[in-house]
Amino acid sequence: MKLFEQIAEAVDFITSKSSLKPEVGVILGSGLGEFAESLEDKTIIPYESIPHFKQVSVKGHAGRLVIGRIGGRPAAVMQGRYHYYEGHDIDEVVFPVRVLCRLGIKSLLLTNASGGINRLLEPGDLMIIRDHINMMGINPLMGPNDDRLGPRFPDMSTVYDPQLSDKIAAAMQAQGLGVKRGVYLALTGPSYETPAEINMLSVWGADAVGMSTVPEAITARHMNVAVAGISCVCNLAAGISKTPLSHKEVTETADRVKEPFKKLLTTVLPIF
Repeated sequence: MKLFEQIAEAVDFITSKSSLKPEVGVILGSGLGEFAESLEDKTIIPYESIPHFKQVSVKGHAGRLVIGRIGGRPAAVMQGRYHYYEGHDIDEVVFPVRVLCRLGIKSLLLTNASGGINRLLEPGDLMIIRDHINMMGINPLMGPNDDRLGPRFPDMSTVYDPQLSDKIAAAMQAQGLGVKRGVYLALTGPSYETPAEINMLSVWGADAVGMSTVPEAITARHMNVAVAGISCVCNLAAGISKTPLSHKEVTETADRVKEPFKKLLTTVLPIF
């Protein structure tokens, strides 16, 4: 079965479970999935029940699609994602994004947990992604292009929509959160970076580093959906941190910021 038909099959299944037509999509990163519980009129669909979706294997990713309302606005929220490092093909990694776009969302908010490279960032900071650097060694648009999904050579001059990012910044300011913006760099993982690698990434202009988000952003822009990103800085990167890096630290920091994070999304998404 070709990609377009697989997407259509997944969309048909989801629409058979919920009559809501989502206008905004959200992908929740490591430890940030609790926000989905706050949706109203929600329908919860496990990933493994959706045609062509995969199971997640990383702690902190529930692996459920939640369709509901936030502030009255229909939304499709992914509780967790699967990653390239889990052994999935890159087209499998971004398949859920394609499904969200075909469901009819107009904007997509991507969130993740990251390591802070910029020394002005501290664990617990929420950084608005203003641009990204793709160092995963792969692009989700490689291979034959289906013009029904998007153009062969999509422009990436403004991946992260400035107007959406400004709405996030205004909500952060009103909430008393420090407004920080930066460049997110994606590597494949799953090993954390070495101090020498972090030094190199800093020279390249990266403010934070992680193992996701970039393929999803490229895919959504390919399908002409507006994108914004929030990166939760969960630890300081190697060579900056004085302690060994661990996924436990990531989930603990995400848990610590979950309340301001939920409040931020509850404020932003109805006007996204």
